[in-house]
Order: sequence, then C-alpha cells, then structure tokens
Amino acid sequence: MNYIKKYLHWIAAALSFIIFLILLGVSNHMAASLLSQNMADRWSSEGGAAQISCFFSVNSNITRDAIEEFEHSVDDMLEEDSITAESSGADGEEANESARLWADAYSADGSVTIASDGASFSASAIGIGGDFFLFHPLQLVSGAYFSGNDLMQDYCVLDEEAAWQLFGSNDIAGQMVTIGGVPHMVTGVIRRPDGRLNEAAGLSETVVYVSYDTLEKYGVNNGINHYEIVMPEPVSGYALGKVGEMLADDEKNTEIIQNDTRFSLLSRIQTLSEFGTRSMNGKAIIYPYWENEARGYEDIIALITVFMLIFLLYPAVFLIIMLIKWWRHRTWSFRQVWNKLYDKGERLAEAHREKRSGRNLNNNGKGENIYEKEYF
Repeated sequence: MNYIKKYLHWIAAALSFIIFLILLGVSNHMAASLLSQNMADRWSSEGGAAQISCFFSVNSNITRDAIEEFEHSVDDMLEEDSITAESSGADGEEANESARLWADAYSADGSVTIASDGASFSASAIGIGGDFFLFHPLQLVSGAYFSGNDLMQDYCVLDEEAAWQLFGSNDIAGQMVTIGGVPHMVTGVIRRPDGRLNEAAGLSETVVYVSYDTLEKYGVNNGINHYEIVMPEPVSGYALGKVGEMLADDEKNTEIIQNDTRFSLLSRIQTLSEFGTRSMNGKAIIYPYWENEARGYEDIIALITVFMLIFLLYPAVFLIIMLIKWWRHRTWSFRQVWNKLYDKGERLAEAHREKRSGRNLNNNGKGENIYEKEYF
C-alpha cells in the first residue's frame, strides 16, 4: 500500500511539472507573438540590443524637432561611450562600416478624410515617422510599406476594410486616393489584427497609416504620443537610462518602458505586485493600440504565471521531502566518503609512483647498453 501511495505521488508530481512546462510554453509563445515588442531580437539575433518605448501625454509638447534633436545626439552619445558598428560578415569578411547601430520611429494619433473616385469617408489615422513598419510588421495583403524617412511623403497604407470601401478590392497597390483633397499613393494594404483583445485595444475601426507630414498638414493631428528606438545594450539598463535622460525627464507627462524585458519572470512578478493599482493612471497618456494590446497580454501572462508557480510548487515540495527522507535514511557519512576517496587517491598515487619507477629502471637499462656499445 505504501508503494502505491509513493508511486501515485511520483505520478502526480510528474504531471504537475508537465503542466508547468505547458503553461511556460504557452506564456512564452504569447510573448513571442507580439512582434511590436520583439524588435530587439529581430535587430540583433545575437543579443546586445534593447528596445525602448516612450509614451507622451497631450501636455508633454513633444514635437518632431525635439525628436530630431534627440536623433542627432544618439550617434554622439554612442561614440562617446566607444560603441561602434562591428558587423563582420561570414568567413572573415571585412566589417560592414555602414551597418546601422540603431533605428527609431515615432507616431501620432489623429484622423483624416480619405477619398477615391467612388467613395469618401473619415477614418482614424496614425501619422508615422522613421522606420515605423520595421517595429510594427503588420501583415501585408498586397503591396509594400513606406518609410517615414522617404523624401516623398504622399504615401499611405490602408487596412482591408478601407481598401474595399474605396475600391472594392484589396489589391490596390499603386492606386491614388486623396487625403484632405491632396493626391496620395496607396503603397500597400494590411490585414488589421482581429480578436476581442485587439478590438478592445483600439482596432475596432478602420485605420489609415500616413506620414506624419500628411497628418499634420491635411488631417487632425493629436500630437506625437509615442517614440521607440532599438539600440545597443552593452550593459543592462544602458539604453533605458540614456533614453530616459534625454526624452523622459518629465515623469508626469511621459512613461518609458523597455519592451524586450517586459515579459521576463521578474517583470511578471512585478505586474502581479501591482495588482489593484496597475489600472490606475494619473498621467494623461493615451496608449496606441499596440501598447494597449501588450498591456493586456501582460495581465494574461501574469495570471498564467500564478498557475505556473502553483503547479511547480507540488513537485518542488515533493522533491524536497524525498531528499530529506533520503538524507535521514542514508547509510553513509561525509567522513566515510572522505576516507574512501582519500584511500582511492592514495592507491592511485602509489600505482602511479610504481609505474614511474618501473619506467625509470627500463630507461637506465637502455642507457647502460648504449654506454657499453660506445666504449667496447
């Protein structure tokens, strides 16, 4: 009967540990599925990079000039800290001196009136600058992205709903629309993420992606509310500290996070410790939809972590109990083990000395034979 209970405990501990591993895999998969939070991994597969996001309130008065001033200071900052591009190719190829050390993007919420020959409507808009789609690789249905760094800024990317409303098709790359009465080219069509969490995050309606110039000139611009950068991380906290010094010095109107560590075990525990106060926000910050989605995933993953720890607790306690029982019923002591190891070491040393002595005798014998041959 005792053996049956023992085996049942072993089986229960094993099953509990398997469930822990399954929950761990699910939570890690959920975190990895958020491409907007994993830019650092895509930027440097070998590590050593960090992704930092800054969110600004409507009272922060962050302008594009302030962003550009910060961008100009990044290279100087990295040079002062002796951080340079050292990208070497395969098989000993020379370093790529033009390799980029960092990339960034910013965005502003607003709205635009967009029209084609057959339809016109007002839609939510995101005015982008920098490499926005590098950080947010939305699923393309047709066409391609555009960059906020392009010289020509009269481009836009539509979601499928907007494409169907305007042209009755989602294969419309190269078609022209007007925004605020000004012609713009549709470079691509994306599939808007769906699902309850995405809709709650702010994707329940059509979204149009335009350049920040277009939003500022021809639409309703609510101001820059988000900036993100991926940059070297020679030591932990380097990127967060540097960006915070330059862009997030006003704590009341800014919030700064490190995206690449937000789903670590330590961060999950911190999220749990903020239960009840996490939803309280004394800052007038309106998060973009991808941050709302990430915060929702943070809560879900933190909850999964609670169950992970619960299922890990049983096998951990069971293993400790088994170790204690094994220790109490052991038939040996440390002194016995030490004496046994010492005796074995002595025997090995003695055998080595005997073998070495025999080798020296053989060598001496050979030496005498050589001496006799040389002189007789």
